[in-house]
Amino acid sequence: MGFYEFARGVTRGFCKVAYHITFEGLENIPADGGYVLCSNHRSYLDPVFVGIRLRQRLHFMAKKELFRNRFFGALISKLGAFPVEKGKDGGEAIEKAEAVIRDKKVFAIFPEGTRSKTGELLRLRSGALVVAAQTGADILPVTVNFQGKLRFRTRVVIRYGDMISHEKLGLTEASPKQLRQANKLLTETMLGLLHM
Repeated sequence: MGFYEFARGVTRGFCKVAYHITFEGLENIPADGGYVLCSNHRSYLDPVFVGIRLRQRLHFMAKKELFRNRFFGALISKLGAFPVEKGKDGGEAIEKAEAVIRDKKVFAIFPEGTRSKTGELLRLRSGALVVAAQTGADILPVTVNFQGKLRFRTRVVIRYGDMISHEKLGLTEASPKQLRQANKLLTETMLGLLHM
């Protein structure tokens, strides 16, 4: 058993004890990788919440500041994180994300770019769609749902939606117009999952 599998088992046990957590739409999770997982962002535990029921290892962007502490940086690197510098164009991070997809792994991203304090979906940034456009990847929409602040025994519902195919995204050229239309589709899909 590798470190990631061990950590996933430990965090799965922790979440069962600490929260009243349920999962919906597990049948929508593909058996293989090579896709983008897009989730809303409610808490620092979101990478754990969306990943503990997946067989595949998640690879995700994390802000560069989190890697300043050598121990913590090494830990989250082992858990699949790679750094991105806020405010920069993110070219290197996008290339790393594309490499994850091409290696048939799962690239996870929180396209809001920051945590929503109210639970309402914030405006989605285009990074996930750029990765999908460059790689031909499909997108798995996911939402983390809970009321108020995350506390002990909070009821948390993780919903995995239907995969949005690359064809449905319509990203043949990754033009600004196509990115806007794909962003609208992803936003509407995630809103639907949030308000089920």
